[in-house]
Amino acid sequence: MKWKTRVTELLNIDYPIIQGGLAYLAYADLAAAVSNAGGLGQITAMSLTSADSLRKEIRRAKTMTANPFGVNFAIGQHGRAFEHMVEVAIEEKVPVISVTGGNPKGVLDMVEGHPIKKLVLVAARRQAEKAEELGADAVMVVGQEGGGHLGRGDVGAMVLTPKVVDHVSIPVIASGGIVDGRSMMAAMALGAEGIEMGTRFISTKECVDAHKNYKQAILEADENATVVIKRSLGTPARALSNHWTDQILRIEERDQGYESLKDFISGEANKSYINNGDESKGFGWAGQGAARINDIPTVNELFQSIRKEAESVSERWSKM
Repeated sequence: MKWKTRVTELLNIDYPIIQGGLAYLAYADLAAAVSNAGGLGQITAMSLTSADSLRKEIRRAKTMTANPFGVNFAIGQHGRAFEHMVEVAIEEKVPVISVTGGNPKGVLDMVEGHPIKKLVLVAARRQAEKAEELGADAVMVVGQEGGGHLGRGDVGAMVLTPKVVDHVSIPVIASGGIVDGRSMMAAMALGAEGIEMGTRFISTKECVDAHKNYKQAILEADENATVVIKRSLGTPARALSNHWTDQILRIEERDQGYESLKDFISGEANKSYINNGDESKGFGWAGQGAARINDIPTVNELFQSIRKEAESVSERWSKM
């Protein structure tokens, strides 16, 4: 099976597989492992406390892999200035940046003229068209199945991916519910030229900042194990269902507003569970694809499994 697509050529990677930004989890260990396996690993910038800490994490990744990796800027969810972080990525000559969670124009303008490939996460056709107009080199299209922050519409990847493919000329990378070779090949059949995975990479050995309780909850998840919170704020996001998310949904049902929700949806509440394993004090993002995750392999083992399964699908198609 030939793995060459516009995405592999654009990013100079072996497999068209991209690791999501993963707030408070995507640091050098995971990013380097993904890049070493032939995909594109990413470091999450806005989860770090300062420009200096980002610089250190980028330099640490460089000691762990000689392959391309990216830096993700989740600019809409943290309420923080991002310009000083982007400047570090430029100074450190990071080959790829991705923008999620907000208007990408500010970041894209800053890296204009630099040899940095620009990816933008979108959740609607119009957003994809706008990203292309602003200079994105590729768009990552997240369907409603995805974990973390989603679009305001409830459109799944099966419909959204080909819709975007038909309306932009740049490569499309599918995201949401993709965890293995079968779902990867389904995305390719819809016209995508790559995939982005988040939840699947949490359940790997190299995601060292994800607590074992969080990983175990993903392994135990079924197709009804996630819920969408923050709809009342206009920023819907999918998380594992637990006592904490139950409280969030009750507050939202009573329409009590952001002030009543802020402590429940904070980064600290998120970290309490995903980093420290305390389900009584927080929550963890996860997509519906968690229902199909049954092991915690190394990243390299995961890539080999995806490759083998995808090639099996390709062989089956050739006989049809």
